[in-house]
Amino acid sequence: MGASISDQLTPEDARWAAEIAAKLETKFAAERDREGSKIPYIAESGRYEEDMAETFPGWWTNGFWPGILWQMFAATGEESYSEPARRIERTTLDGVISAYEKLDHDVGFLWLLSAVADWRLTHNESSRVRGLHVATVLAGRFNSAGRFIRAWNELGREGWAIVDSMMNIPLLFWASEETGDPRFAEIARQHADTMLANVVRPDGSCNHIVCFDPLTGEFQEAPAGQGYAAGSSWSRGQSWGIFGFARAYRHTGDERYLDAAKRVAHYFCSQVALTGGIALIDFRQPAEPKLFDAIASCVAADGLIELAELVPEAERGFYRSWALLILHAVTEKACDFDPGHDGVVQLCSDKYHDGRIHVPIIYADYFLLESILRLQGRAADLW
Repeated sequence: MGASISDQLTPEDARWAAEIAAKLETKFAAERDREGSKIPYIAESGRYEEDMAETFPGWWTNGFWPGILWQMFAATGEESYSEPARRIERTTLDGVISAYEKLDHDVGFLWLLSAVADWRLTHNESSRVRGLHVATVLAGRFNSAGRFIRAWNELGREGWAIVDSMMNIPLLFWASEETGDPRFAEIARQHADTMLANVVRPDGSCNHIVCFDPLTGEFQEAPAGQGYAAGSSWSRGQSWGIFGFARAYRHTGDERYLDAAKRVAHYFCSQVALTGGIALIDFRQPAEPKLFDAIASCVAADGLIELAELVPEAERGFYRSWALLILHAVTEKACDFDPGHDGVVQLCSDKYHDGRIHVPIIYADYFLLESILRLQGRAADLW
């Protein structure tokens, strides 16, 4: 389905991607040696001081450091990357699996980039079992009345679903491919249909949270999430929509998902055109203060690369050009490539209100790395 983006690059673009990849390889080799099987999250003053394996083993971002290690293993073949990734899987994430009540819809983020990556790249059978275990947990969160996967576990949120889930349901598509059992993929499709109907707005912007009556499935509201306000446009939510619906199309061939991904992508690109490629935290936030979230740009660039590989040839140039424009902006304006400092992408913000603003956050680095490796045809397909 489509052509690899690495076959679409000009020689100049290929040289640029190789230069950035070399910087990232040097940076992540240094971080590997410093961090090992610790789990970094947010760097402070150039250092990852907190080890999430100790402070919050089940935090939803804890798969991204293993994901970086597995992408680097795939790109270089060096066992020095796979060894700490596998230790995290065994020593930290296995304990999270055992703490059943702490598992939520983010099991895809956690285990697609750790255990399932291990299985895909090394055929480690115990990692395959881990992946199938948590895929079953994710499928068990499906609400058949509303045809959605419940997001979080807090009392009163039984009917909540969020756009981020579109990046978790690839775990279900993988489980069906792996087992031949269509139930997992069918749950993913029904959930994607519900997200399409209730998350993606006509103009291509997205709700973050949608709430349903958990007994009847009736839509209730779309409250504010990590963006500015209800009805606003949280940029990272838009980026999850681009990549998530594009992947749903890759897994199903359903053109409705491809159309949704394109609609959200066009909206996203029109907004970052106003800020030079670096996304605001919310595209409908007040003019001041001007707060950015480069994570959204990194995720969106990866999603635009996905689209460039999926659409007909006549459409590829648009998505390829925008992915490159955004990646150039991130690497030129928002990155620290010094191997002596922890954290690559600096202008990251976890949420608009009461969040950590303009700091390096680990999953921006993951999506930047994956995007650059995809430009070179060296990335592992972990979604």
